[in-house]
Amino acid sequence: MAETTDARVAVYLDFDNIVISWYDRVHGRNSYGKDRQRITEHPNDPEVVERLKGAMIEVGAIIDYAASFGTLVLTRAYADWSSPVNAEYRSQLVARAVDLVQLFPAAAYAKNGADIRLAVDAVEDMFRLPDLTHVVIVAGDSDYVPLAQRCKRLGRYVIGVGVAGSTAKSLAAACDEFESYDSLPGVVRPTKAAPPAVAAEPETVPEPEPVAKTKSAPKTRSRTKAATTAVAAPPALDEQGEATALLQRALRLGHDKADADEWLHSSAVKTHMRRMDPSFSEKALGYRSFSDFLKSRDDIAELEETGHERLVRLRESAS
Repeated sequence: MAETTDARVAVYLDFDNIVISWYDRVHGRNSYGKDRQRITEHPNDPEVVERLKGAMIEVGAIIDYAASFGTLVLTRAYADWSSPVNAEYRSQLVARAVDLVQLFPAAAYAKNGADIRLAVDAVEDMFRLPDLTHVVIVAGDSDYVPLAQRCKRLGRYVIGVGVAGSTAKSLAAACDEFESYDSLPGVVRPTKAAPPAVAAEPETVPEPEPVAKTKSAPKTRSRTKAATTAVAAPPALDEQGEATALLQRALRLGHDKADADEWLHSSAVKTHMRRMDPSFSEKALGYRSFSDFLKSRDDIAELEETGHERLVRLRESAS
């Protein structure tokens, strides 16, 4: 992998692509296509709200993963932000300093609308900012293969992020490194069988005919398809809980780039935590040093101090 020292990272999110792909991953193949009209026309319908809530994207997990490669120089998300599906994310994205690029409906739903705009901006940025070292493409379309190849020819290290089952193999092959959104720390994977589309009708299944034939019509029974299974929203965390979750994500990402049992330098872990959340400060949380902060989390972090060197790793029980 490319060296991360002084690495400068640009992130491009085809937001419609990742939202639709994850919706289909949670609720079943082609679910978004079946539900699109109802979502557009009745965004406040309780059943629609519940299905959208169950397929919410964890924006922070994507940004944190990108930050593990170096300093985020620019982060852009492309979508029609007036759409009810995407509007839910605006505050989250703005809070993480993501630039929202508006694609008006004529372009947002036209084929390759976001793809072309994103690709043009990425190539322009590489010439405008020659110190960019890494490019993160959050999408799954094979249309991005030429962009990934061009970035590599221009000397950039290309990382792809996409939803499992909805990402073209050619895109993953065109990147230097590819990570499934499902496997990012902080993402809750769907565990139950995906329910059908919102507008599904009860299904009538005929009973098998009895052995002795009669003249009466065969009986029928009504079978309603499985109800929607939504992923429960995690409880709100206080400052201490947020710091613990931040530490756990940083350690997981650090181990992903090394051996699972390898010790990490505590200073590198702290730097990564500050990249993911620049507001993090152990002193603001009441600790004299970062080592004291780590010792207070000994249920998830194992600390080893030898001389002036302080090493840390994620405990097996927390992994």
